[in-house]
Amino acid sequence: MEINYWSDKEKKQNPHGLDVREVYHHSNAQIMHIKLEPGDIVKPHKTPVDVFFVVMEGEIEFKIGDETETAGNEAVIHSPANITHALKNNGNIEARVLVAKTPSPK
Repeated sequence: MEINYWSDKEKKQNPHGLDVREVYHHSNAQIMHIKLEPGDIVKPHKTPVDVFFVVMEGEIEFKIGDETETAGNEAVIHSPANITHALKNNGNIEARVLVAKTPSPK
C-alpha cells in the first residue's frame, strides 16, 4: 500500500508561481495538489494528456476551451488532452484542487 500526503511533499517549481505539490506519479497517472489563494490563477495552457480536476476546498473558475464555469467542493471537471485550460480563484478564501493527468505525462 502506498499512502501520500500532499503536505509532506516539496513545492514544485511551476510557471504559475503557485503552491504545487506532486502527490503521486506513476506510468498510468500523475496527481498534483494546487493551493490557490484569492486572486491566484493557473495561466492558460495545454497538456498532451487528459486532465481531471477535483475541487477540495473553495470555489474555482475553470476555463476549458471556450467554456467558463465556477465549481465548488466535490466537483470533478474534465479537460480533454490538447485543449487549453485555466483556473482562477475569484473567491475570498483559499481554494485547493487535485489535478490528475492520465496517462502520466512524460
